[in-house]
Amino acid sequence: MGCAISGLAAKAEFGDRTTEEAAGAAYPSEDQIQMIKESWKVIQDDIAKVGIIMFVRLFETHPECKDVFFLFRDVEDLERLRTSRELRAHGLRVMSFIEKSVARLDQLERLEALALELGKSHYHYNAPPKYYSYVGAEFICAVQPILKERWTAELEEAWKTMFQFVTSLMKKGYEEESNRQRHLALSPKERPDKKNTAL
Repeated sequence: MGCAISGLAAKAEFGDRTTEEAAGAAYPSEDQIQMIKESWKVIQDDIAKVGIIMFVRLFETHPECKDVFFLFRDVEDLERLRTSRELRAHGLRVMSFIEKSVARLDQLERLEALALELGKSHYHYNAPPKYYSYVGAEFICAVQPILKERWTAELEEAWKTMFQFVTSLMKKGYEEESNRQRHLALSPKERPDKKNTAL
């Protein structure tokens, strides 16, 4: 596996924070945004490959993540995963989200809306927030060999900052949707009275 932040180290690097702490995740600096955008120009040529590597590594380091993906839940052969059309398609969807995130780094409101919406949709996929930080860690491990000598500690920190920011918003979106669904599940008698709460 070889990547320093893969596996258990991902939790330490990316954190496993509460919502209140996550809401204060740092936004990448102007210099970090430029570094991310420049590196993305190289990475985007290999997005299908990166997506597959990222998810195969994710399932290697965190086999429990396969429970979220019913298509891959019972697949033990990692070679079969590497050639899976479904995994390739999912990897491309995730890479597309990363591409949109990078494109919106200069448009904070649009980036926030994108990440919150993705968090809400992950509630319906039954994909809990505890897995989100793992994807960022595996993405970083997957792109290091592609960027070769361009990869620096500063660039790694920039990508980590972006993923921490985005995953904190996804977690917030997941929790908002979870709360909304719980509220909808209550009978009208059990719901808080809106007239009384306005006082």
